Amino acid sequence: MRRTRRHSSPKISRLYYYLAGLLAAEIAIAPFIFYDISPGLQQRAMQAVSGLFSLAPSVSCSSSKKSNTLRVKSQYSPTAVPSKSSDSMAAKWAQKTVVIPPQRRGCHLVTSKVLKEIEQDLAGFKCGLAHFFLQHTSASLTINENYDSDVQADTETFLSRIVPEGHSAPWRHTMEGPDDMPAHIKSSMFGCALTVPITDGRLNMGTWQGIWLCEHRDHATPRKIVITLNGI
Repeated sequence: MRRTRRHSSPKISRLYYYLAGLLAAEIAIAPFIFYDISPGLQQRAMQAVSGLFSLAPSVSCSSSKKSNTLRVKSQYSPTAVPSKSSDSMAAKWAQKTVVIPPQRRGCHLVTSKVLKEIEQDLAGFKCGLAHFFLQHTSASLTINENYDSDVQADTETFLSRIVPEGHSAPWRHTMEGPDDMPAHIKSSMFGCALTVPITDGRLNMGTWQGIWLCEHRDHATPRKIVITLNGI
């Protein structure tokens, strides 16, 4: 059986030669770019490489298959690229520690208390992020219902039922009271940190969302929340 020799496409061959030429040009001028030579010679060398790249043929690809499009609503779209000297567009930071007085055991809506302490700093941000960090291991932060207080009561009921408490509970860490180890577990369930977007000087939360401080101890102490703002 006679074997037929396959010839490569002329277009592909020309593309190989073209790429090989570019590679050779880059190797040839590399010493002039990376070693200490005059700026004028460096500029001419770079212009030569740019000229070679400008000869590259344009390649376009098309597909008949329709792609799924994800539509995104832009909350902040700068109209122009800011200059380095622009103070209004420079990234900035602010940080404050807010102390919440002792609360009874349960879930508490603290959005207004927090905003009262940071509203001045918050007003200086057009777009950014607010990070809330609770410095305790027996309380937690979460975002939830801000209207019906029954949601807070039901959440506390759920936590009390799902995490056993009392002398019959299987916990080893009991030196600080029977409610201490359950408080640590509940703290890890909800977490101690939140991140909320900032838009036009306000926390951009949903209509029914609020910041909860969940107190998991029977005899609470003041709770500290470190709030860090960054953005433009």
